[in-house]
Amino acid sequence: MRRKLLLLADARLWTTGLAVLAVVYLAGVPLAMLLWGSLKRGSPVEFGALTLDNFRRAFGDAGAYVLLSNSIIYAAGATLLALVLGTTIAFIIERTNTPFKRLLTALALIPLIMPGILHTISWILLLSPRIGLLNQILVRGLGLPEAPFDIYSMGGMIWVEGLHLSPLVFLLMVAAFRSMDPALEEAALASGAAYPTVLRRITLRLAAPALASASLLMFVRGLESFEVPALIGLRGGVRVFTSRIWLALREFPPDYGLAAAYAVSLVVVSGLGIVLYSRLTGESRSFATVTGRGLQPRIVELGRWRYVTSALIVLYFMFLVGLPFLVLLWASLNPSYTTPGFDKLDRLTFDNYAFVFGMGRARRALLNSTILSLSSASIVIFLTAVIAWITVKSRWRGRGILDAVTFLPVTIPGIVLGVSLLWVYLVLPIPIYGTLWILLIAYVTRYLPYGFRANSASMIRIHDELEEASAMSGGSWIQTFRRVTLPLLRPGLAAGFIYVLIVSFRELSSSVLLYSSRSIVFSILIFDLWDAGQFPVVAALSILMMSILGVAVVAASHLGGQFGLRVD
Repeated sequence: MRRKLLLLADARLWTTGLAVLAVVYLAGVPLAMLLWGSLKRGSPVEFGALTLDNFRRAFGDAGAYVLLSNSIIYAAGATLLALVLGTTIAFIIERTNTPFKRLLTALALIPLIMPGILHTISWILLLSPRIGLLNQILVRGLGLPEAPFDIYSMGGMIWVEGLHLSPLVFLLMVAAFRSMDPALEEAALASGAAYPTVLRRITLRLAAPALASASLLMFVRGLESFEVPALIGLRGGVRVFTSRIWLALREFPPDYGLAAAYAVSLVVVSGLGIVLYSRLTGESRSFATVTGRGLQPRIVELGRWRYVTSALIVLYFMFLVGLPFLVLLWASLNPSYTTPGFDKLDRLTFDNYAFVFGMGRARRALLNSTILSLSSASIVIFLTAVIAWITVKSRWRGRGILDAVTFLPVTIPGIVLGVSLLWVYLVLPIPIYGTLWILLIAYVTRYLPYGFRANSASMIRIHDELEEASAMSGGSWIQTFRRVTLPLLRPGLAAGFIYVLIVSFRELSSSVLLYSSRSIVFSILIFDLWDAGQFPVVAALSILMMSILGVAVVAASHLGGQFGLRVD
């Protein structure tokens, strides 16, 4: 009996211990290797003395400060645009009597499944000075001498990234407006204050912590974005940190040390943003107005204007998804790209789709992306379920540190993670560079925090007495975890699995430095073909990718419902 208990204890120790080691390795080793790489000369396989030369080269001239200012202006501008759009849409849906709210909410969330690279490409086809559909319409309709908009500019970059980030702001602000106690607003209105004054001096002030945390989070997302700087910024001569890191590794020979120095700097800036975000969300309880009594947020009566607000949200949806999808669909049905027109309908063909389905690279990329997305989602969800149990349910010393380490990859932009893993697996004698294994490690590392937050939120809701009852009935820790804890975690498991599945399938920024011809993934194939100027083929691949992601979300949600999972 004693031996059996020791074996059971060992099973628990082995499971949790291996999970902790995996998280520490995934989150800690790449950062340590990146810092080491930024302090040495030469390639990763060359050993030499430590030096600060890489940082001197990175920040020793005026160009470095232009790079820094461009990065800040780009991230701040995109954040401001996303905040205005996302907060406005959230307020209209949650706090006014706008009709068709359920439909409008669904429309506002659909853009979340559109990959950044496809969003960027579609807006290039819409606002390019030479071939942009909207520019052509304005030039012909208004008789302008030249295109009024230039996507290849700082303003174009901010527009595209701000639109792409706005659905995330919408999600954050919907929760803030939904949980707000209306008592203070009603008191102000009863005192004779006009509603615009109440909105400015009470509602928005109560939402200040959510606005501030959303601002910081979007700013970090803007700093780490790669698609817009690579596809739009480089063409327009606007360089930011992420595009400069990519260029350093495209030189011949690749400048690994310079890329690592830029990457470390970007990690520091992103890390500071995440720390401030965590502090703001932690201190937001001082703004709490929700009490134990039931509350119903005050609904603003808009009268006849409520249909105008509905129309504005539909227009917002068309800008985010409708126009981009339609221009990609048109491009995919043409043998060579040309601006849409009724006189060109006879040119439409499915040849691009036939070419895509016949491409060996496309079939390989689809298979690789499917394997990686399913594998990374499964590993992340199981690994973070164990880590969530340790940090929430156990009394282990150091569980707070483990929580911080698991959340650490949030501070690592995708392209920086790619640089980090380059250093790790070119130095360590583990021959996985250029294989699916290194991409799998990159995806699991990058999306650990998201699975962990989903699982830990669900783990907090599970009362300790359920596990205690299982133990008193003779169940081992493994049995309790498998038969009691995991079934009760189903909502978090389902939500986390679907999210990681989607973002892994469309991942580009870390993949762009780690793939090879045999480990190519769907987003990389689109990126390469766009760089080669094969616009119609890229459009066909884009429509196929969006269709696959849409089907994956619907299928995952349906299967989750069959097994009693609820996706929050």
